[in-house]
Amino acid sequence: QVRVVESGGGLVQPGGSLTLTCATSGNIAIVNVMGWYRQTPGKEREAVANITAAGGIKYEDFVKGRFTISRDNAKKTMYLQMNSLKPEDTAVYYCNIRVRYRSGGPWIDYWGQGTQVTVSS
Repeated sequence: QVRVVESGGGLVQPGGSLTLTCATSGNIAIVNVMGWYRQTPGKEREAVANITAAGGIKYEDFVKGRFTISRDNAKKTMYLQMNSLKPEDTAVYYCNIRVRYRSGGPWIDYWGQGTQVTVSS
């Protein structure tokens, strides 16, 4: 079983910064991808950024240059440094880890409970 817990959300003014943390535990396969997603009421969950175990990174266009994703494999933890926050970044942010336990096997997704980020003056 894999456990995923996000932390670090809160209220911040426009232009401010926050750092989200995603701590995982349990049977984490070596082959995995960790990612941040976000969701606002009435909208589908959308990808923000992801990072592979080897350090490959992908950002969605709307966060490029403002957010930085990183991970510490030894601690099984991922981070999202968010700078220059905008009101439209307001959402519940979710951590996802996708793992594959054997070559050619299925990818399995695990999700955290989410953490609220509110950008408002």
